Amino acid sequence: NVRWAFTSFHATNWHPITWLSHMLDCQLYGLDAGRHHLTNLGLHMANVVLMFLLLGRMTGEIWASAFVAALFAVHPLNAESIAWVAERKNVLSTLFWLLTMWVYIYYARRPSPIRYSCVMVCLALGLMAKPMLVTLPGVLLLFDYWPLNRQSPFFKLLFEKIPLFSLSILSSYLTILAQKSSGAMASLDMLPLSLRMANAVVSYAHYIKMLAWPIHPAFFYPISETLTLFQVALSGLTLVGITIFCFSTVKKHPYFIVGWLWYIVTLVPVIG
Repeated sequence: NVRWAFTSFHATNWHPITWLSHMLDCQLYGLDAGRHHLTNLGLHMANVVLMFLLLGRMTGEIWASAFVAALFAVHPLNAESIAWVAERKNVLSTLFWLLTMWVYIYYARRPSPIRYSCVMVCLALGLMAKPMLVTLPGVLLLFDYWPLNRQSPFFKLLFEKIPLFSLSILSSYLTILAQKSSGAMASLDMLPLSLRMANAVVSYAHYIKMLAWPIHPAFFYPISETLTLFQVALSGLTLVGITIFCFSTVKKHPYFIVGWLWYIVTLVPVIG
């Protein structure tokens, strides 16, 4: 079974750590669904605590960090990953995402080969839980700017992350193979590039709305082929407006641009 987890493209995914997690649950609990849910809940609670500690350590803002962690804990968009057992890959990959960030803080403040190796191990485990973490090296670059305030030239910081980006590229390649093997990737004949781009713009705005007002959640959001020019234009103007605001406040409030680019970058792998 362990060999199968690392060599299978089952269900259009390559995520061996997630499969091992489900296997362990079945070994311990059988098919008692409640206990599988409890594992998801335990992982989510660990993520909440990690997020609070991580943000507090990076920013020194205890109450602000507690507010963000509390919102993360109870937000309906996160509840989905606990209530849906097959979303184990979400809570598990989030755990490794936060652990990667945690270890990276120690590396950034006192670089050493051992600490960098720990960053790579945490990222690799996260990628093997869910390939969504391919954008994490880019997010670490944002953290170099704020709140870590690393003084090295940008190209040096970028060069430093080449091994991390290499892991992301390998994970992307394996994910594409897995998706192709099951026919999960739609061709441009089925979904034209113009429709994909319009859908991406509207989706970026839609997720902001869901963050503020999470109604009508679903397990699957199909691409709409009836997007109107008004929807696309309004969504585009919203994104441009937020971007201009974030850049205009970059010197006084750098966390706006870091948070906004974090949002933009991390959605890229799933934006269609």
